[in-house]
Amino acid sequence: MVRVNGRGVPARAILIATSIGFLSVIANVISPDKVFLFLLNTSGAVALFVYLLIAVSQLVLRRRLEREDPDALQVRMWLYPYLTYFTIAAIGVVIASMAFVADVRPQLWLGLLSLGVVLIAYWVKSRRQTAGPLPREDTRFARTPEQEGAPIG
Repeated sequence: MVRVNGRGVPARAILIATSIGFLSVIANVISPDKVFLFLLNTSGAVALFVYLLIAVSQLVLRRRLEREDPDALQVRMWLYPYLTYFTIAAIGVVIASMAFVADVRPQLWLGLLSLGVVLIAYWVKSRRQTAGPLPREDTRFARTPEQEGAPIG
């Protein structure tokens, strides 16, 4: 979805995002209570998953940066890595406790469902990139055999 057309516009991404927006509006018109409740229930757990992944990424990427180029660290985080480990543990406890509280259990399951959809989409995308499309020759500006001898312009 990061490809751009000849004018530098991410047309595919805009089309997909707009289509999802329209489908969401249609689903909300057909069943407003269920769509709103789904979005409300998934947002809490999804936010926790996002913050958890940010903390884990901070651990991994900071270690790599310290190993490869320690002078590149402009801002030093106090209590590193202990504060990051504490954050990961705290978010893990909150996510685990959601399974035991009846009022927020739907948030956990719908959040896990959303996370599963994202992971499957990533897996499919990475498999397609690994296989890789056959390279295509860009023929937009190619000259025909008749034009080969003619001056450009």
